[in-house]
Amino acid sequence: MRIFLAFCLIIVLWSTTPLAIKWSGEGPGFLFGVAARMVIGLACLLPFVLFARRKFPVDRKAWLTYFAVALQIYGAMLSVYWAAQFIPSGWISVIFGLTPMLTAFMSALWLNERSLGLLQLIAYGLGLAGLLVMFGTAMDISRDAAMGIGGVTLASFLQSASSVLVKRIGAALPSVTQVTGGLLVAVPLYLITWYRGDGVWPDIIPVQSLLSIVYLGAVATTIGFALYYYVLIHVPATKVALITLVTPVMSLLIGNAVNREPLNEKVMIGAGLIMGALLLHQYSGLFRKEKNKTAIRRA
Repeated sequence: MRIFLAFCLIIVLWSTTPLAIKWSGEGPGFLFGVAARMVIGLACLLPFVLFARRKFPVDRKAWLTYFAVALQIYGAMLSVYWAAQFIPSGWISVIFGLTPMLTAFMSALWLNERSLGLLQLIAYGLGLAGLLVMFGTAMDISRDAAMGIGGVTLASFLQSASSVLVKRIGAALPSVTQVTGGLLVAVPLYLITWYRGDGVWPDIIPVQSLLSIVYLGAVATTIGFALYYYVLIHVPATKVALITLVTPVMSLLIGNAVNREPLNEKVMIGAGLIMGALLLHQYSGLFRKEKNKTAIRRA
């Protein structure tokens, strides 16, 4: 029952995060929104690491890991927050559905993992087709919306690169330690970026923006992260991956219902192609594992 509740809570958190990201930047600006979120996240995680008396390694491998994690926390998140100004929030989750495929592609190149079979290549083709449909839909709206699509695509690439780099470094640090270290690197960068890019404390922070910032910093960054790794420990990774199939659809529906975001035929086709690509990618992995097991049994 606990695992089921955790699974459901992750879906809720991941589905509502894109809209919260969009709202957090409306009023105070996206730089203030993302910087404030990360400061709150670090303020929540750092005491936990200290009072739990967890070891916080500071050797070379550990710092390389923290910088790799910061690539996602700073690079990817900054791109997402910037892009959220120009596109509906639900699109963020849909495009992020490409992340598992990008990660597998980079793993094949950088980690020599065998993940580029025929089914995977077909999945990449479907994903690219879906991305092109979404890009075409954005062009129908405005040039800025097309730039927003590019920003989220860049964020997906940076997140995938971060994951592969962490695996390649192989420091084997606890997940909470990795995120805390990544925040220690990223938060100063965010503060510098905010100061150089804006540097003005907002006179008025709308209640909607303030609640979104607190929700993202205290809940999505901390509780959501802990729940994800709790589920990952107790549930097979293939089932956890189903979350990435559910959340884009939920995000589109929530954005449409709560924020009156467009949900037309082109958007649904693009989202369907990307979700189909992700489903095929997950199926191809299971098919490859089953084939390997059969070959081992015959041997």
